Amino acid sequence: MLLLTPSGRDGVVATALLKAAGIDAEGCKDLAQLGDRLSDDVCCVVVADEALNGANLAALTGWVSSQPPWSDLPFVVLTRRSGPDRRPMAERLTGALGNVTFIERPFHPTTFVSVVETAVRGRNRQFEARARMRELHEGEAHLRIALTAGQLGSWSLDLATRALTASATCKATFGRLESDSFTYEDLLASVHPEDRGRVQAAVSLSTETGCDYAIEYRNIWPNGTVHWVDVRARVVRDTQMARLVGVCSDVTLRKTSEDQLRRVNESLEVKVLERTAQLEDAHRTVLEEIRQREHTEKLLRQVQKLEMIGQLTGGIAHDFNNLLMAIMANLELVRKELPPEERSGRLVDGALKGAQRGAALTQRLLAFARQQVLKVEPVQMPALVHGMADLLERSIGSTIELSIDTPEDVPFTRVDMNQVELAILNLVVNARDAMPEGGAITISVDTAHSSGDSDLSAGDYVRVTVRDTGTGMDAATLAKATEPFFTTKEVGKGTGLGLSMIHGLARQLQGALRLDSTFGKGTRASLWLPVTSRPPVEERAADESKDEHSADARELRATILVVDDDPLILSSTSYLLQDLGQDVIEAASGDAALEVLRSGRKVDVLLTDFSMPRMTGVELATAARALRPVMPVILATGYAELPEGAGVDLPRLRKPYQQSRLLQEIKNAVDNSWAARAGRGGTGEA
Repeated sequence: MLLLTPSGRDGVVATALLKAAGIDAEGCKDLAQLGDRLSDDVCCVVVADEALNGANLAALTGWVSSQPPWSDLPFVVLTRRSGPDRRPMAERLTGALGNVTFIERPFHPTTFVSVVETAVRGRNRQFEARARMRELHEGEAHLRIALTAGQLGSWSLDLATRALTASATCKATFGRLESDSFTYEDLLASVHPEDRGRVQAAVSLSTETGCDYAIEYRNIWPNGTVHWVDVRARVVRDTQMARLVGVCSDVTLRKTSEDQLRRVNESLEVKVLERTAQLEDAHRTVLEEIRQREHTEKLLRQVQKLEMIGQLTGGIAHDFNNLLMAIMANLELVRKELPPEERSGRLVDGALKGAQRGAALTQRLLAFARQQVLKVEPVQMPALVHGMADLLERSIGSTIELSIDTPEDVPFTRVDMNQVELAILNLVVNARDAMPEGGAITISVDTAHSSGDSDLSAGDYVRVTVRDTGTGMDAATLAKATEPFFTTKEVGKGTGLGLSMIHGLARQLQGALRLDSTFGKGTRASLWLPVTSRPPVEERAADESKDEHSADARELRATILVVDDDPLILSSTSYLLQDLGQDVIEAASGDAALEVLRSGRKVDVLLTDFSMPRMTGVELATAARALRPVMPVILATGYAELPEGAGVDLPRLRKPYQQSRLLQEIKNAVDNSWAARAGRGGTGEA
């Protein structure tokens, strides 16, 4: 990374911030030195606007415009202008530098580091693209070497325009020089008159049916000599065009030899056939390499889609869950103040349910993008489906008939009940949308056996099937149905994530989602879930034991130190605890919390947010335990995942949480703390 800040302490401050974030920056004394150090390996440039204002940017602009196709070097410009002069300056720099991000000084350290890290991540993806392009170029070079070694000419024919592209070897096969013009009309004219009808019929058959094009025929060279050519090709279709792509080779010698050998000795035909087989293997190898490259490109696009989803959901999870935390906490407290039969109480209940749906939506996105931990338990699917009947009927409307067919002797399966309910609801809603004029939906549950294939291990499965009589899907649509963001619905009526989420959930549960559809005849979606032999009694007994333990626990009265840098979350959590009769000490940062602990004030439990500036919740917990080793610590977080190795020994309270969950976590923490003190043979000091 290059850094140019000609005046003030901006360079020192920026270098220190970047170094703290693990980013090394190399300072430049002026614009000329910056230009000299620019190269394709630079990951980012941070420059103050005073170094650019009025300067001759021709050299810099020339370097930017001469970057290779994969490169778009990011520039981060530190500016002090916020008035009317800023826009012309910004337009000038954007036109000169291209990939520019402006940060107005003075800036927040976190904002500066975040912008630079984002630019570096983008540059790293450019480096990955460069590496992949090199690999592709090397692969193409190897392919050209193989074609040359095998004396194979390559060619491509645009089926719409009949434009022919031919390699030098291909032209030589038809008696042309590399510099000669060679059109499709020239090719047809060169075909021997006795073979011309056979060639045109083979081309028509391949283009109409999609079958491989393979033919040997005679062609007449410009000098009048007759030669045999072996041509192999395949139809390749994409969104832009349809092409016939293949190879050719001069087999005149083989044909001549065949005739001579056939006249001399019929027994030598076996060797001729072996040589032909070798050529066929070479042709198949070339075509297989082409298919593999196309398959690799398809997988790369899929990975990029998934990466984008992961970045999106990870970025919004924390802030969205914090927002829901504040809403749900205050609504829960307001609800306790209102009689349940009053209209205002019902309105608050509705608002709470809406907030809970928002939390569930976040978890569904995380389930697809981050593979969050599922709460699996033995579930009997017939009971689950019948329990959803009212909800499903309300969701599909009066023009669609819903029927449920579930036998009673279906074995249990271990699933996350909430996620499976959402999956079934999603399938039913998709079926409803496929029947705008009404129809019928049938939900059935049965058992099925898999002998082991590409998407299912061998074993027994519970199969939940949703059938509809809707419009169905053609083969092309069905092949893309589970791809992220693919949807056939109108704008605003679908995200293209529903079936993708269900597919991801099924794979995480070691099952599968299978779709079968015929255009105009409806769709059948089957959710395969593995059978479990573990009865649900064990888990229910464990839950009942836990409930009895909680009921027998003594009345809790504790002092809780609550730490959160968000004032809204801090006050909401304090209100929840005070409503439960607990004593609360508030701290808006890790440093403030440590001051409370050093003061000697009584603290029974430390409840801290994970993501805070200057000191994270994990760092605070480590420092707090150094002061009070037996004091229990609870880590609250709105993230889907913590960094690897962070807070693994701390109980986590996932936002948004309800008052009952908060109380249970504090009780557990206090009980565990008493048990630890008893094991040490003393009370200790919290």
